[in-house]
Amino acid sequence: MVTNLPTELLRSFVAIVDSGSMLRATEKVFVTQSALSLQMKRLEETVLTPLFHREGRRLILTPAGQALLPRAREILALNDRAVVALTGDALAGPARVGLVQDFAETLLSGVLARFANLNPDTQLHVRVAGSPELLGLLQADRLDVVLCMGAADDPRAVQVTPMVWHGETALAESAVLPIAILETPCRFRDAALAALERDGRPYRVALETPSLSALRAAVQAGLAVTCRTALFLPDRAPLGGNRLPPLPDVAYVQRINASPHATIDKLAQLIHAAALAL
Repeated sequence: MVTNLPTELLRSFVAIVDSGSMLRATEKVFVTQSALSLQMKRLEETVLTPLFHREGRRLILTPAGQALLPRAREILALNDRAVVALTGDALAGPARVGLVQDFAETLLSGVLARFANLNPDTQLHVRVAGSPELLGLLQADRLDVVLCMGAADDPRAVQVTPMVWHGETALAESAVLPIAILETPCRFRDAALAALERDGRPYRVALETPSLSALRAAVQAGLAVTCRTALFLPDRAPLGGNRLPPLPDVAYVQRINASPHATIDKLAQLIHAAALAL
């Protein structure tokens, strides 16, 4: 009897290996962690052998998992090329995408990596920058698709989510609040400073940087608090309670250049779906 390996299970298997954990893999395959666990159980039942074992919190491939991995990649590559061959509309040229830093880590290793594999003739160009710069490049016809931050009432909003405070509870109770912020222009910087000023809360700028990674490092090190969305530190709960003033909502906004190629339109649909799952 022939055993068939479902491609959706193989895709989740590869995503877990590449991401290093089931939690991070959910950002690539857009299913919940519990659904991902069930998928791996189904795959192990299909091949009649364990594929992972745990070492603390880490998932380690068994010898069977190591043997399956390169073959799973081959199967997925063949599947994806077959889909492109059947649907047609390949773009032999650049697909220019703009992302704010908040989305770059997730989408670069997920949707955009898969798009590049599906469309080998398309030259994927990605620009990571602030929302004002990206929108200016889109208007100048230097980008095709942009996913950025916008006002909560933006009619092109893909999703509206609250801004939240991140940091250590002890810092939030400080007489003078140390904060970390990005350089201007930054919607989160403006919201945080306006909220603190409105509340009359004393603060000092402990870190000002153009880098989201530096901002994250400062907060994780306990040097300061900051204002972002829940995406900023997905493994840690934001600061709760009434220690800090309330913040406004923010929108994930997708903008597309006029008259896109069919392949660009498909890319925009993939990014839209990914943004909904964030």
